Amino acid sequence: MRPLALAALLLLSFGLVRAEAQETPPLPHVYWSFEGPFGTFDRAAAQRGYQVYKQVCSACHSMTQMHFRDLAGIGFNDPEIAAIAASVMVNGKPGKPADAFPSPFPSVAAAKATFNGAVPPDMSLMANAFEGGPSFIYAILNGFRNPPSGVNVPPGRYYNIYFPGNFIAMPPPLHDGLVQYADGTPATVEQMAHDVATFLYFVANPHMEERKRIGVRVVLFLVFLTGLTYALKRKVWSDVEH
Repeated sequence: MRPLALAALLLLSFGLVRAEAQETPPLPHVYWSFEGPFGTFDRAAAQRGYQVYKQVCSACHSMTQMHFRDLAGIGFNDPEIAAIAASVMVNGKPGKPADAFPSPFPSVAAAKATFNGAVPPDMSLMANAFEGGPSFIYAILNGFRNPPSGVNVPPGRYYNIYFPGNFIAMPPPLHDGLVQYADGTPATVEQMAHDVATFLYFVANPHMEERKRIGVRVVLFLVFLTGLTYALKRKVWSDVEH
C-alpha cells in the first residue's frame, strides 16, 4: 500500500474510533418531583440521597457551600441535624449544625496526590453546572459500560456512555445494595442515582420552593390586576362607546 493511502487509512480509522468514543446518547427521561411551576422536593428521596452522598460520595467529593443546618430543608428536624453534625469531625471536633460540610482532603494538593493529579469536583453546585442538571448526574451514574470494540480507554479512566468524550476519571461509584435505606427502599443503582441527584439539586437550589411560591403569587396578582384594569377601562369608556 502506498504511504499516502496508508496515512489516509490510519487517519480515517483514528477518526472513526474517536467519533465512536465521543458519541453520547440523549439523556434518559427521568421524572423529578421538583419540575414545573408547582414542583416540590421529594423529601424522602432527598434524605435517601443525602445518605448516598454521606456513605459514598463524601469520601472523594467536597460540598463546601452546604451546612448541616441546611438539611432542615429536606425534612430533618433539629435533633437529627445535631446528631448528623456531631457524627462528623470538623477541624478535629464533633461538628455543629452551623458548620459547613468538611472536605475529605486537607488541601487541593492532597486530593491531587490521591487521584493522580485529578481533583474530584465540589458537589455544591453540580446540579446546575451541566446541561440537564439532575438528569445528567443520573445518567452519568448509570452510564458506565465496557468500551466498544476498538476503543482503548486511557489508564486511570473509565468508559461512560453519557460523559462527554466517554472517558471519565471517576470509577463506577454505585452498585446494587451499596447502602441500606432505613425506609426499606431497594437500593438499586437507578434508585440511588435518582436519590442523590435529587439531593444535589436541593443543595444547588435550596430556595427553589420559596421562589416558586413567590412566582405563583406574582402571577395571580398580575392576573387580578389585569382583570381589574380591564373592568375599569370598560367602566370609564362605557359612556363613550354608547
